[in-house]
Amino acid sequence: MAPIPKTMFGVVIPRPGGPEVLEYRTDLPVPSLGEGHILVRNEYIGVNYIDTYFRTGLYKPRSPSSDSNHPSTSSHDTSSPYPLITGKEASGVISASSHPSFPVGARVVYLADATYAQFTLLTSPQIQATLLPACGRISPETACAAHLQGLTALTFIREAAGIRQQLGISEGPWTLVHAAAGGTGSMLVQILVIMGAKIIATAGGKQKCERAKRLGAQWVVDSTLPQEEVIRQVKEITSGRGVDVVFDGVGKATFETVDLEIVARKGMVIVFGNASGPVGPVDLFRLMPKNIKIMRPSMPGYITTPEEKERFTSELFDFLVKGKIRANIHKVYPLKDVAQAHMDLESRKTTGKLLLKVE
Repeated sequence: MAPIPKTMFGVVIPRPGGPEVLEYRTDLPVPSLGEGHILVRNEYIGVNYIDTYFRTGLYKPRSPSSDSNHPSTSSHDTSSPYPLITGKEASGVISASSHPSFPVGARVVYLADATYAQFTLLTSPQIQATLLPACGRISPETACAAHLQGLTALTFIREAAGIRQQLGISEGPWTLVHAAAGGTGSMLVQILVIMGAKIIATAGGKQKCERAKRLGAQWVVDSTLPQEEVIRQVKEITSGRGVDVVFDGVGKATFETVDLEIVARKGMVIVFGNASGPVGPVDLFRLMPKNIKIMRPSMPGYITTPEEKERFTSELFDFLVKGKIRANIHKVYPLKDVAQAHMDLESRKTTGKLLLKVE
């Protein structure tokens, strides 16, 4: 392995704002290895909506003294969490290790903070990282593209919705997936197919609707139609019954006006994203007529132990290796072009996963 430098390149958020605040730097300090830690030289970095939430300030990062995703952690500056290195997933090669289960030179895919950089320190590798098969059956690019959103879809289907595999196709519950051509939406559709669910997908425009159909959705509704028409079509498809589970990564634009109308009696609405803005306060009386359940889950809450991480990651990798699901990569950008990646993601014109490549 090449010697580890003292400084590295990466992308810093100096203050909340638009994509223009993302600042590429070459003088960031390389994190120091502690007991039980591993240092990963990143190869591919996933771009996710949560990255834009930290960039805009919708989600508040922790203080510099409590987090390692800050390029400067001087003790006299604890008033602001910025400057910040964001990013939540990546794949790469272990450059240094003090953990016996993660040898130097091994390739890993992982979930952690501060991935928009040349190197990332993992302080809890048993929970954060997964070794890639040495045989190369899953490439670092595919692993990074499928990992976070695949685990999100799998844990939400298994744990939040409680859906288990049925005997055959379309024998399971009625489900609806918003933004089904996107990264998480496409994973939800593919895994719901394996589970045998009846799947209605919404997607914006003809091209995205066709993609959702190719992924396995039995019915597709164009989300660019007026919401009254979306509701009418879903009710027609389900013969007026509605759907048992709504998976909503859109948020504000769809929750009250669509989700609560199309969900069936005793059904569940799972809100997991804010692509159109966060959902506002909910009038609980709106839930009474149909005894609706609402969840706002977070994937990391389902993999807080090494055993949970191993169980879900093994299942996800098995799906990938056997070709039951696939990671659709929309585009790979150089790390320096991260601002363009954010703009493309927020435009909602992309289909599938966006990645950053570390040269």
